[in-house]
Amino acid sequence: MCAAACGSTSARVPLERAAGTLPTTTTTATTVPAPPTTPPPTSPPPGTVPAANAVTSPHGFPLPVDSRDDRGWLVETPCGNRATLTAGTPLTTPTVILDPGHGGAETGAVGPNHLRESVLNLAVSQFAKSALQANGVSVVMTRPGDDRVVLTTRSALVRKLRPAAFVSVHHNSSPDGPRDSPGSDTYYQYRSPQSKRLAGLIYEEIFRALSAYRIPWVGQVDGGAKYRLNGQGGDYYHVLRETAGTPSALAELAFLSDPPEADLLARPDVQQVEGEAVARAVLRFLRTPDPGSGYVTPIPRNTPTGGGGGEGCVDPPL
Repeated sequence: MCAAACGSTSARVPLERAAGTLPTTTTTATTVPAPPTTPPPTSPPPGTVPAANAVTSPHGFPLPVDSRDDRGWLVETPCGNRATLTAGTPLTTPTVILDPGHGGAETGAVGPNHLRESVLNLAVSQFAKSALQANGVSVVMTRPGDDRVVLTTRSALVRKLRPAAFVSVHHNSSPDGPRDSPGSDTYYQYRSPQSKRLAGLIYEEIFRALSAYRIPWVGQVDGGAKYRLNGQGGDYYHVLRETAGTPSALAELAFLSDPPEADLLARPDVQQVEGEAVARAVLRFLRTPDPGSGYVTPIPRNTPTGGGGGEGCVDPPL
């Protein structure tokens, strides 16, 4: 169970017996031994709450741990609050963290067929997870279902666990125009060669996989593997900027806003194709020196991307 961390409470201190001796009489000299000088314990034995950088809650949420005490772990919740988790399973560092973008009331893009990006991202990530696990790779996902998880909690989980790779899975909207091939985009950390290689491999695999489908595609004029900078010269996207030190990539696999692509993406077999393409890219990143491909110099873009904050977010049962 979980209680909001609105202050610490001290453990109940057992009453101590008074020290001393019984008074003597004139006929006997009987005494009572003094009680032990060591006070009784006021908290559970050390080690009751194991050390952990992150824990899985009883309802399956992987949560970053800020600290612990005799009651449990102080964790960051899906909505970015602090709470004390009194039950959970410590997480060991996985090889890969997959991040299905958006979730819950924050749907992301919605296709003309009413397919929500949050649901699509989750399905593709689950296929990617299964394929990676089948190849002996341990995986943690930032959300277990169609749940809202703020960006600060997602990035904190990566910083706490430091996997070998982190991939945020998305689908795009608002293309520049038509293309004769898939308009997939992947983004990398500007100052990380390994992040760039990861993004290039994902682009290579997803572009190849989707090219098997003959439909009218759309995309950006600078589609490919690229970076995007903010006004201070750092990475624009939170999940890349705030996970520095871990090779990270954000993948916009296809355009959900495009009717032909939306119809294609609604098919479970195509979702599986996308997920397995992401998994192949990650496996190549982990096990080969392959450089990836599709690298482009991006056009500066000023259109802001919203969402990911905690406004109006209500934490689910943990």
